Amino acid sequence: MKSFRIIFCVAVMFVLMIGYGHAAGTPAEAEAMVKKAIAFYKANGQDKAFTEVTNTKGQFVKDDLYVFVYDIKGKCVAHGFNQKMVGKDLIDLKDAEGKFFVKERVEIAKTKGKGWQDYMFTNPTTKKLEHKTAYVEKVDDFIFGCGAYKK
Repeated sequence: MKSFRIIFCVAVMFVLMIGYGHAAGTPAEAEAMVKKAIAFYKANGQDKAFTEVTNTKGQFVKDDLYVFVYDIKGKCVAHGFNQKMVGKDLIDLKDAEGKFFVKERVEIAKTKGKGWQDYMFTNPTTKKLEHKTAYVEKVDDFIFGCGAYKK
């Protein structure tokens, strides 16, 4: 009977690990990653910083967290998950609910300098549309950001 309980407990743990196997970043980790990217930008300059942010295996990508950078007009200049976004004007991009989330980022940067926003986005780990919150911060004429999926 004791061995049955051990096997049962191991089986339950295995099922839970499969269901929750991906690591999910937190809003605090997203904000910290933005601050780290900004410090890297200030220490190393624009070219090196944007190259590192766009490196999908670099220090600004961890699990489902990745840094993105836009210019103040909404053009993507660096993206830690999707390099195809770099160079594209994303100002009119909408989320699944029709929200102009890049316009909102630009507005937050211009009016407050930094802040949080909520929107819907496809989680690169689960491949599902999920609620996300992103921290954005303006530095020079750039907007650094990173989002975390809500649990």
